[in-house]
Amino acid sequence: MPLTIRPETPTDYPGITEVNDLAFWQPAEGKLVEKLRGNPKFVPELSLVAEIGGKIVAHILFFPVVIKSETIDEEHEEYEEYETISLAPVSVMPEFQRQGIGGRLIKEGLEACRKLGYGSVIVLGHPEYYPKFGFEPAGKWGIKDPFGAPEEAFMALELKEGELEGVLGVVEYPEEFNDV
Repeated sequence: MPLTIRPETPTDYPGITEVNDLAFWQPAEGKLVEKLRGNPKFVPELSLVAEIGGKIVAHILFFPVVIKSETIDEEHEEYEEYETISLAPVSVMPEFQRQGIGGRLIKEGLEACRKLGYGSVIVLGHPEYYPKFGFEPAGKWGIKDPFGAPEEAFMALELKEGELEGVLGVVEYPEEFNDV
């Protein structure tokens, strides 16, 4: 059966939760997706599902975040913010893993981010997986994660060449990520 990738609809919510719960062997990611939908920055076009025969077998979410850099002048602290987007989470039902479905979701999701005008993407994930999509360690640009993850697992991708030049600081995730 053919694989269809499309933006989520409200009728997909239970299937998305199930995919996330099964893919990660626990309910945290499914709850994260549910909570992020309630955040005013949620972009429905960037929550994609993959289905086969009408059944949701995979899901990916891209969510806006900011890189907050601190610049101190003689008088006071100034913060500059750069908007980017985070890829998290991507989940595939266990019986459909290692078939390229996650990769197709990532590629289509990155294209959707480009079309919506995002210039870069941040991901905290497997350092042996994401580089095949063009991700590089975010430290290359002086971008840090707030969680203390291993450097090689925190990566960035420029969707527009030079987009991250001069952008450095710590990624600030929405509060919903703290609950996971």
